[in-house]
Amino acid sequence: MPTPPNDRPVYMISVAAELAGMHPQTLRIYEARGLIEPNRSPKGTRLYSQEDVERLRRIQELTSQLGMNLAGVERVFELETELDQMRRRMDRLERRAEQMREQFEAEVARVRRSFRRDLVPYQPPEQALMPRPADAVRITVRRPEA
Repeated sequence: MPTPPNDRPVYMISVAAELAGMHPQTLRIYEARGLIEPNRSPKGTRLYSQEDVERLRRIQELTSQLGMNLAGVERVFELETELDQMRRRMDRLERRAEQMREQFEAEVARVRRSFRRDLVPYQPPEQALMPRPADAVRITVRRPEA
């Protein structure tokens, strides 16, 4: 039998509580605090997904092993959500920066290809102002025939 997707609500409260290793009343408390939001069947029965069960296990880990209270758990979840959002934003910014770098390099290459080297030979400024040796300059003078 295939397993349902992780986000599909399939477990009733008693099954979810057993999978998470806690009492069903604890799940109701967590729901009242806003730590978990189970879906509801058309008749109002709470239905939990595998993701919900994993979140319940995470709450239990934070409270029992790390000694956090529920306010601390709420804050941890808020910070994890912010961190995920920032990671997604950083990924978008990195992709955009890479696109801009590629565009910049393409534009620089296009400009370099457009240079006309035959028009003006380049001489560094310090060489352009220096006098040339006398033998380097030859001027041919032609006198008109009389």
